[in-house]
Amino acid sequence: MEYNERLARFRQGHVNPFDRDEIDSQTEGKDPPKDGVKAEIFSSEIKSQNSDPPMDLGLAEDHFSRPVGLFVASDVEQLKLAIEECKRLILELPEHSEKQKDAVVKLIHLRLKLQELQDPEEDEPNLQVMLEHRFSKEKSKSVKQMCDKCSTIIWGLIQTWYTCTGCYYRCHSKCMSLINKPCVRSKVSHQSEYELNICPEIGLDKQDYRCSECRTPISLRGIPNEARQCDYTGQYYCSSCHWNDTAIVPARVIHNWEFEPRKVCRSSMRYLALMMPRPVLRLKEINPLLFNFVEDLVEIRKLRQDILLMKPYFITCKEAMEARLLLHLQDRQHFVENDDMYSLQDLIDTSNGRLSCSLTEIHTTFAKHIKLDCEKCQAKGFVCELCKEGDSLFPFDSHTSVCHDCLAVFHRDCYYDNSTMCPHCERMLEHKLEVPLKL
Repeated sequence: MEYNERLARFRQGHVNPFDRDEIDSQTEGKDPPKDGVKAEIFSSEIKSQNSDPPMDLGLAEDHFSRPVGLFVASDVEQLKLAIEECKRLILELPEHSEKQKDAVVKLIHLRLKLQELQDPEEDEPNLQVMLEHRFSKEKSKSVKQMCDKCSTIIWGLIQTWYTCTGCYYRCHSKCMSLINKPCVRSKVSHQSEYELNICPEIGLDKQDYRCSECRTPISLRGIPNEARQCDYTGQYYCSSCHWNDTAIVPARVIHNWEFEPRKVCRSSMRYLALMMPRPVLRLKEINPLLFNFVEDLVEIRKLRQDILLMKPYFITCKEAMEARLLLHLQDRQHFVENDDMYSLQDLIDTSNGRLSCSLTEIHTTFAKHIKLDCEKCQAKGFVCELCKEGDSLFPFDSHTSVCHDCLAVFHRDCYYDNSTMCPHCERMLEHKLEVPLKL
């Protein structure tokens, strides 16, 4: 009774009935009050006036540390009553006041405690394989994530959750048995190609007014569920499969040289992210006119052709192999294999100028080794057989031309002014004619 009287006096602003020392002395040897839950919720109201509680209500670790005072509510019913009382207090307190913010933080803790009791953590395996997903148990407790299955927040502090190491699909452990989407990485491995038509829409009627992925009924009016179009596939999805994520669409890049991110569904977003570094675009076949309108692409193509001409020097040079010069291109391995295949990342870096700068720097490093640093590579240079003047020539020099038949190197002006056959090709032809006569 005395406890309730002190609570009433506190609400009138006369006294703090929940001072820890007074409560311990007055309740020693007595049964705890029936409304102990309420007492514990407000146990630090007055103390909070002299301290600055965290203002942010995000998912930082400080907000999930144990609040001042222990929870006396130990079962679900008590926690529900405490949550309702905390809601009522939040509505009664002045808006944007320190007390109201502190009460909101306490409400979050109470709800987390309730969820922990309703969904207790169980021992889960560290790795699980399902529909070609390889799920790894996560240990992060403070990073905000969303479950890709139920589209709700993953409370890392009290919930077990998994991430697919292949496509980065995230979900609660309790949602894993409900997953019906196979791993996108398997599609990348088996079908490494893009949809090259711009937003190939087929219409909701062709989809039977259902989500293209989970088959949930959808419509453009939002009844029963909103239909959201993926700019990559052109199909419509529900809000659970399409979160309005954005990504650069390859078809728009190749045909329009457009890099504005467009809204795509979750599966398309993962697929495009995994395909980004893969060299699967042969531009001279898909859109050869692109080189006429994008000057940077012409420069990139010339640099790549020069690097392919430098590659034989490095393969036969011991110093170059020890220096691992070709590892400068380890992130773009296809640059030392061909000059016509591009990845979507290559085109993005070409657009912003990053690729041109990095490739020019690598080209300079390679040329410096061959022409200045290494005597063995210098010895493999050519002498123009047409004018027989000047320094050694290399096939990647800007002022040279290469014979398509024998790969001999000449000054460009000498080569195009020459009206006769290539001297090297002529000697080779004479040699072929002399061998049968000697036999």
